Amino acid sequence: MSRHVAIVTDSTAYLPPQTMARHGITAVPLTVVLGDRALEEGTEISARSLAQALQKRRSVTTSRPGPETFAAAYRAAADAGASGIVSLHLSAEFSGTYDAAVVAAKEAPVPVRVVDTGMVAMALGFCAVAAAEVAQADGSLDEAVAAAEKRAAGTFAYFYVDTLDYLRRGGRIGAAQALLGSALAVKPLLELEGGRIELCEKVRTASKAIARLEELAAERAGAGRVDIAVHHLSAPERAAALADRLRDRVPGLADLHVSEVGAVIGAHTGPGLLGVVVSPR
Repeated sequence: MSRHVAIVTDSTAYLPPQTMARHGITAVPLTVVLGDRALEEGTEISARSLAQALQKRRSVTTSRPGPETFAAAYRAAADAGASGIVSLHLSAEFSGTYDAAVVAAKEAPVPVRVVDTGMVAMALGFCAVAAAEVAQADGSLDEAVAAAEKRAAGTFAYFYVDTLDYLRRGGRIGAAQALLGSALAVKPLLELEGGRIELCEKVRTASKAIARLEELAAERAGAGRVDIAVHHLSAPERAAALADRLRDRVPGLADLHVSEVGAVIGAHTGPGLLGVVVSPR
């Protein structure tokens, strides 16, 4: 049995299935609670179903995986030949997922390094891929962790939402809380900063906000080799158009992913989300 470093992440990385298969990455699902039903993200509830529930103003909350779920994933990796595991997760400011992984890691049959990336969506996904590439090249546990942390440190994530109401309900709005009193008068651009959602800029219209989102992404991309992800919820045309413009504007573009976010992040942003992740290689 070959010994290797295994990579575990969670479902909010929103990695394409083919990417996970190619790099041997395992994702532990978070849960969406819709009314009185607990549904696993990615298998039991779709982004479309989530958007419809939000539009009908149904009660939607989210829940972290339990430590036992991580323990099972770690045992499976060890049984498959892993000599160590890197477990990479969304910001601990958003979820108790990291804490649950830490608890499970203490009883794992092989060493587990749990990393709070401070990221989410493909900002997290790119970190998982960076660690997996090192692992596939027979890198050590420490080298895989270092690759993920380096990728996280250089990655930027910006996003636009049609309304701050969903973020407010979930208590995940950070310093942008100050916008709530004038939410009808502005269209905020938000960013991930220090593992939190913070205000980046205020603009007056949705079209100007999306144009500025493009500008920020192009500025961060520069001329070096860079991966970009464009995320949306119930806004596929907006996402496709933005991706096309970035494809033309970023000379060093390596990979470009366009995808709808899953139900967990969608529950906290609402329909109309448009986000861009810029991750230099």
